Amino acid sequence: MEREAFTVSLTKNPAIEMKVIPGHFTTSHLHMNHYLDLDLLKTNAAMAREVAKELAVPYLTGKTIDTIVCMERTEIIGAYLAEELMQKGLNSVNSEKAIHVVTPISNVNRNLMFNNNMQKLIYNRNIILLVSSVSSGITLNIALECLSYYGGVLTGISALFNANPKKQKHEINSIFTNEDVPDYQLYYPTECPMCNSGQKLDAIIVHDGYIKI
Repeated sequence: MEREAFTVSLTKNPAIEMKVIPGHFTTSHLHMNHYLDLDLLKTNAAMAREVAKELAVPYLTGKTIDTIVCMERTEIIGAYLAEELMQKGLNSVNSEKAIHVVTPISNVNRNLMFNNNMQKLIYNRNIILLVSSVSSGITLNIALECLSYYGGVLTGISALFNANPKKQKHEINSIFTNEDVPDYQLYYPTECPMCNSGQKLDAIIVHDGYIKI
């Protein structure tokens, strides 16, 4: 499985790379024929900074940004994104403005929430929601419901990978999409052609990677 891995680079910024592993993978909701390793984008400081530069472009004009809400371990990128938006000398509405970077927590029922001291950074604030990837949209919708509950004003959604932009209800500013990965496919388990042909699962995708079966 790993021996067939390959790397996809962003055309307009080749410094940004994503490792792709072909196989038969499952999440709790979907099956897919590629695993996208986004860890370097989130943990390598130099690459995270380059990612932030690309993600900042749509927000340099328009509404001011007060808070960046980070999901799925995107805090490093979120901090660099705030830095990009606050730079002096840019024709940015956020130049030299204070921007906060926060992450929600999960309660015992796995619902997202913000601690009392963080809620003031959400209520009536212009917010960028930053996520790692969007596939089924379940994680994204949970995050949007959380922001709505705490009175946040959604200004934009950014993602490292968007599995199918044409099927998303919201406009998402993405680094990579399914079009960057040859033959990338998502299936509901009952409709998965790999399962129907008898191909066994290779791994289960979990929060921080995958577990081989």
